[in-house]
Amino acid sequence: MQLSRSVEMTTTRSDFARLLPAAVGHAPYVEDGNAFLHRDGARTWRIRLTPLADLRIGLIRLERQRVEFDFEGHSAAEIEAFLKRFELYMRRGGG
Repeated sequence: MQLSRSVEMTTTRSDFARLLPAAVGHAPYVEDGNAFLHRDGARTWRIRLTPLADLRIGLIRLERQRVEFDFEGHSAAEIEAFLKRFELYMRRGGG
């Protein structure tokens, strides 16, 4: 199955990269610019970051990223489990 999905997150690139290993279950990946790629035979996932305009609320400024997921060779259940774990580990304030 091939699937693409994107979300917007208020995070810095460095915070994203710091939290990513746990969010993907410590699966090995290669970092290439603003993309993170995991390959396991015919099954792959790629996560791409695209900086967005900062979110400003009064004097508060939050960096934002568009996070795009591409999956290939995974079942719908595997993708759902991946995204659920990812969200849990990236959620502000812990999961």
